[in-house]
Amino acid sequence: MFKKHACYLSLWLLAAPLVALADDLPQVAVSPVQVTPAQLTVACPGLATRFDLPTQQLLQAFYHQHGEQPAWAVEGRLGKLQAQLAQMVDDGLDPGRYHLPPSSAASDGLCTDIDITHQYLQALQDLHYGRLSQTRFEPLWRAQPLPDNRQSVLLAIAVPGLEDLAAAFDQARPSLEQYRNLRQAYAHERQQPLPHWQAVAGGPLLRPHMQDKRVPELAQRLYHGGFLQSPSVDADNTYGGELVDAVKSFQLSHSLQADGVIGAGTLKELNVSPALRREQLRINLERLRWMAQDFEPNIVLVNVAAAHLSFYQHDAVVWQTRTQVGRAERQTPLLKSQVTRLTLNPTWTVPPTILKEDKLPEIRRDQSFLNRQNLQVLDANGQPLAAADIDWDRPGNILLRQGAGPRNPLGRIAIRFPNPFSVYLHDTPSQALFSKGPRAFSSGCVRVEQALQLRDWLLSPAERLRTNELLATGVTHEFRLAKPVPILLSYWTVQADSHGQLLYAPDIYGHDEVLSSALGTKI
Repeated sequence: MFKKHACYLSLWLLAAPLVALADDLPQVAVSPVQVTPAQLTVACPGLATRFDLPTQQLLQAFYHQHGEQPAWAVEGRLGKLQAQLAQMVDDGLDPGRYHLPPSSAASDGLCTDIDITHQYLQALQDLHYGRLSQTRFEPLWRAQPLPDNRQSVLLAIAVPGLEDLAAAFDQARPSLEQYRNLRQAYAHERQQPLPHWQAVAGGPLLRPHMQDKRVPELAQRLYHGGFLQSPSVDADNTYGGELVDAVKSFQLSHSLQADGVIGAGTLKELNVSPALRREQLRINLERLRWMAQDFEPNIVLVNVAAAHLSFYQHDAVVWQTRTQVGRAERQTPLLKSQVTRLTLNPTWTVPPTILKEDKLPEIRRDQSFLNRQNLQVLDANGQPLAAADIDWDRPGNILLRQGAGPRNPLGRIAIRFPNPFSVYLHDTPSQALFSKGPRAFSSGCVRVEQALQLRDWLLSPAERLRTNELLATGVTHEFRLAKPVPILLSYWTVQADSHGQLLYAPDIYGHDEVLSSALGTKI
């Protein structure tokens, strides 16, 4: 009898059309665990209509691995599940989304048991993979698709996890240090009363030692934000001393140029409300749940929002540097690929957008721009053309290529990885821009400070020696890595260290508000 009904269970969970046949099946009075899914469509029609095919398959597999036994009839288990769901608030997830019956209902039959299991599995999935679809909100292109193993991953956590639900939920959470640190910081911040501060008024650029009527409100803002011990200022409203130091500290903690100058960028970050600052922690926990799926122990990791690069070996950061990323109108794409080759002493073929919007207007004003920039004109096949023979108002299908050298925008090295956006990492002669913040200056590619040091981390000692020899020639060379290195271009706007110190990054592409709205209830 048990095997027969277990077979029916499998069939129902795999085939929704059996719902229509429910009335034709024999109505057998059996214990809850033996009720067939087709019979369940009659006894629990609400469940049958709620579960799509993947959910049915997941439930089928769960109960099969659990020996076709109820999961929640064990005394105290449902209460432990409720306790774990409540703790998901520290992950920035709303426990109210996972609707459970009262503890006394755990033995009310198969319908209740399956419904509880569904909520359990959904909670684990949201913790492990994120509640929202990254593809919908912040698409990330991958050179290799992620393995299609969600069901097996969830079951490996969920089924044995019934014996220790706290361990199951902890296992479902990303093991990334970034996630654990940010979760701890959010859990702490969530328990604190929100600070209160008033917006600082706009006005002209405020530099150290200037006098300005906004100085008292600036001091109040930094005092309530924890950057200043006292809000008192000089009677003449001079901007100096400890207040300048506090502004520099604020700028450092918000990925801005720490020069003490109050410009539009600093003013914008100062005027983010306390509630939105806390919300940033919550939405970036979701981003880190996404990122955990693509992270590898050895990887080049670029945070596009912060314009920052980290090199990981064995899950630990071994080197970091600043970058410059794409402007809002020419954004750096999010992607996962592998660094496969280096271009040494690179030439630069001007991308079509830059050719149309930047270079052609300059050439039309003054054709000597070509010589000054060491730009060569080529046809679509790469053959040289005489600039004087071209109608620059209607140039047709031409290319502009800049030769290798000190003025080349790619510097001495370009770091290549397969992607459909024609972006890469590269050196740059624009070194002064690395001291700025935010650093959204490029047309999509990522400029790397100390790019040759990144090369050193990518290559073996023998490869480094060989590339030094090739660089010394001044001639363009393509150098393929003996061992490709994973690279991930991701986006997040706050992170925490192990001490709970927060480092914010400007939301240069305006993603935060959309993600916050999609996540729903602020908690």
